[in-house]
Amino acid sequence: MTWLPLALLLPVLLLFLMLSMEKVEGPLRDDSVTEQLESFLDAARPDEVETFVSEGFSPALERYWRRRRLARLLAGRSR
Repeated sequence: MTWLPLALLLPVLLLFLMLSMEKVEGPLRDDSVTEQLESFLDAARPDEVETFVSEGFSPALERYWRRRRLARLLAGRSR
């Protein structure tokens, strides 16, 4: 009788685990993330790639876009 509650609870726990893994894997399958990563790696400076390796994609991408915005602002001033 002690195994019956566990046997009934196990399928529910497995279902919850599968649904939570779907939420984790969903953004990883997104094609836009792959395209952003490819464009970042094509145009990134060595220090931005180092940030990517040590801190992850989000901080490195933020640093990359900050540099791009600054370059655009400086180019607009020189005109």
